[in-house]
Amino acid sequence: MDIAAAVQAAAVMLAALGVDTSGAHARRTAERMVDSYTELLTPAAAPFEATDFDNAGKHHGFVIVRDVPFGAVCAHHLLPFVGTATVGYLPGARLLGLSKLARLVERTARGLQVQEDVTQQVADTLGQVVPDHGGIGVIIDAEHLCMTLRGVKARGAATVTTAWRGGLEHDATLRAEFLGLTGRR
Repeated sequence: MDIAAAVQAAAVMLAALGVDTSGAHARRTAERMVDSYTELLTPAAAPFEATDFDNAGKHHGFVIVRDVPFGAVCAHHLLPFVGTATVGYLPGARLLGLSKLARLVERTARGLQVQEDVTQQVADTLGQVVPDHGGIGVIIDAEHLCMTLRGVKARGAATVTTAWRGGLEHDATLRAEFLGLTGRR
């Protein structure tokens, strides 16, 4: 990463857009822009490590973590989209540490993204770390600032995407149970 070049480019962009950066509040805007995008676009340093445990109690019901907050940057407009994710699975021989479901969402949302891809990537990665699952469900509900602050200006509009794997993909009754447990119909 070349931070100095990024700050210079941000300053040039702001000037080209006619933004006055001489005032006290805007004097370091180019630096702050670069700091923000650096944080939002930098992938997590370490690979995802799933902490799992023997399913000694033979739990066969859903394990669901609801309302995991996340933020991502739209690959089309470089504006944030923010929302919540619900991630769940039917365990097999192993149980995944609960915090890992939230960590998976946070890690996946990094970088330039589109919501549809984040949804599928979370489901696919969960399927890799819990390979003997009975089904996986992912629901992402987000507000896209590229749609609410500009363009159509559809304030309050939310975009919902889903991904189903295993039993949830093929069994409408199982999918309905998952949706009911997450407060959706």
